[in-house]
Amino acid sequence: MDDIRQPDFNNLLRVLNRQAPGRPTLFEFFLNGPLYKKLSGPAFTVDPAPVAQMRLLLAAFRAAGYDYATVGGSNLHFPSGERHNSGTVSMNEGAVITDRASFNAYPWPDPDTLDYSALDAIRPHLPKGMKLIVCGPGGVLENVMSLVGYEATCYMTLDDPGLAGDIFAAVGSRLVRHYQLAGRHDAVGAMISNDDWGFKSQPMLSPDAMREFVFPWHRKIVQAIHDAGRPAILHSCGNLETIMDDIIDDLKYDGKHSYEDTIMPVEQAYDRYHKRIAILGGIDLDFVVRSTPEQVRQRSLAMLERSAREGGYALGTGNSVPDYVPQVNYFAMIGAATGLDYSS
Repeated sequence: MDDIRQPDFNNLLRVLNRQAPGRPTLFEFFLNGPLYKKLSGPAFTVDPAPVAQMRLLLAAFRAAGYDYATVGGSNLHFPSGERHNSGTVSMNEGAVITDRASFNAYPWPDPDTLDYSALDAIRPHLPKGMKLIVCGPGGVLENVMSLVGYEATCYMTLDDPGLAGDIFAAVGSRLVRHYQLAGRHDAVGAMISNDDWGFKSQPMLSPDAMREFVFPWHRKIVQAIHDAGRPAILHSCGNLETIMDDIIDDLKYDGKHSYEDTIMPVEQAYDRYHKRIAILGGIDLDFVVRSTPEQVRQRSLAMLERSAREGGYALGTGNSVPDYVPQVNYFAMIGAATGLDYSS
């Protein structure tokens, strides 16, 4: 590539404040192994140590023109059973909590016993102008469904709402603590709450059930992030039209990521919502995969032009960059923002 532009996290902060950044700004949740290796070049390492992995991510994101890198912050997770079957992921298999006894017996993790020190140790290696964005180990609904199973979660909210509420509280309170702990570190510039909520047609739970069981914990997550002086970004897939007002007005997320043409193209989402919440990414993943590089570039340029005057937009895919995305198409997209040549 010809050059690397100087990072400046303030550009993304302007986007999240629904303002126009000083230059076209990129946003992505995560890339993929081959891209990390290609972009980081000599910095690539297979060292699993947290600081080494953060340095790799920072090198790769910086080379691509981002002002940040996304990291987990710690190894917090909620162990469940096997969910994979013949190459697919089941939303019902692998349940480990089925009743009050299994809930009480579950080995609930304690975020306060986990190691967040890498968020301090990385500071000497943080490129000038860059910050970290800390994500979660999945979200409130995702983790509950992993522990209970999707269909069982739906039944439980009706048949045993007390137990359902306790499970959501056990997961949600630990995620709140995760963001509180991550927010203590100066290297962190923003945080992502990543929790997929919808199918293509509707949310996975009814809006009323989301408001009863899921949203109270997201409200506390956003408050914890805001209390730390950071913007809160929601990454959530699916058709969330019936709960967008909740996301904006009740939960008070600063930015929303994940858009799909078959649900609502990002152009429409921007026109409809950008004055109320920042719109992040949105160049449909299927479009990026199936189109020519020039088609990807032209749509990306058009989206940047659409948002140039009023701001509140950062360019990226509708979801993430898995390894089946043609690299030439990905580079055509980000090149529309950076003006850099990534062909070498």
